[in-house]
Amino acid sequence: MALRCAGLFLSKELSASSQIAKQFRQLHISTACAGSNFLKDSPNTALDKSILERYRKLETPANRVQATYLWIDGTGEHIRLKDRVLDKIPTSVNDLPKWQYDGSSTYQAAGENSDTILAPRAIYRDPFKPGQNDIIVMCDTYNADGKPTKSNKRAACQAAIEKADAEEPWFGIEQEYTLLDVDGRPFGWPANGYPAPQGPYYCGVGADRVYARDLVEAHAIACLYAGIDFAGTNAEVMPAQWEYQVGPSLGMKAADDLWVSRYILHRIAEEYGVVVTLDPKPMKGQWNGAGAHTNFSTKAMRANGGMKAIEAAIEKLSKQQERHIRAYDPKEGKDNQRRLLGALETSSIDKFSWGVANRGVSVRIPRGVADAGKGYFEDRRPSSNCDPYAVCDALIRTCLLNE
Repeated sequence: MALRCAGLFLSKELSASSQIAKQFRQLHISTACAGSNFLKDSPNTALDKSILERYRKLETPANRVQATYLWIDGTGEHIRLKDRVLDKIPTSVNDLPKWQYDGSSTYQAAGENSDTILAPRAIYRDPFKPGQNDIIVMCDTYNADGKPTKSNKRAACQAAIEKADAEEPWFGIEQEYTLLDVDGRPFGWPANGYPAPQGPYYCGVGADRVYARDLVEAHAIACLYAGIDFAGTNAEVMPAQWEYQVGPSLGMKAADDLWVSRYILHRIAEEYGVVVTLDPKPMKGQWNGAGAHTNFSTKAMRANGGMKAIEAAIEKLSKQQERHIRAYDPKEGKDNQRRLLGALETSSIDKFSWGVANRGVSVRIPRGVADAGKGYFEDRRPSSNCDPYAVCDALIRTCLLNE
């Protein structure tokens, strides 16, 4: 796996990404304009998207760049953003200025001392802006005294990754999510009832089995354009539920990519008038929940005979169940209480377990890994609304730093 410098997204990959941009915008425009086929009660679908496209065709000054600064608010699971115009094209995050915002409006500061600092950390190309140099900037957040805000899990994760740098930790994250109507019901479900039981929907095809595929495909194209290590997508077990994957990526990139991909997903859904929820158990009863299964490996695990290193890491994880449950959802386990029931392809929240090719355990070793005797393991406990920085941090500190 080769990592790509963020600056390359603005230069060497420009021509290679132009076709992706064209595909995204064509699909984005055609499907957004068909909003009446989606949610008639969402005000966003009433807007004529072709008006915005008319302005997107206007040329902007070559030396002016629109930068969308993203950050995680005080809930630990929602994205906020604001835009600023730069007077030069940045080649790395070091060229980007720090910024501030009103933390009292994002659950992160008191009104009498509300200025909260945004520190740029990663650059992505922006699929929503017309300029080829316009960017998305993933930031983390700091209080006025320079200390990380409570919801800034990235700072601790970065410190852990730096300590474990020689181990070359890789992460791949499987993000499950559910599409909702504006009334909170899963998108495409009958208004006064339920769809047929689970079975035909996973990786399905057909109008009676799959809902909003256009939205999903637009998201994939936009993520590829942005420079995310986007690995794939599929319909999930519950109707109106989908999954996409990012990684495998070295160090911090998978977690940064996941947050930016979530932002892109919400933005596209916003124009359709569809609501995206990362709730780990959006529907009670015999319906699958949603997770963010996290695949983890090190240089030793990927080498010949790596199964020994994998089993050693799993042994360490077995002794830290409570710590990881607290780290794996933003409410320190309360969200996962509704999902990790020991049923519907989940393990029990109270008991650690592992196995080969078993989707009802805490940690799964894929069949191909067991056969090869090397590779990675999948931690199936993180919830769909987890903070990936907290998840990656916990895995490194338990498995590599022996904390």
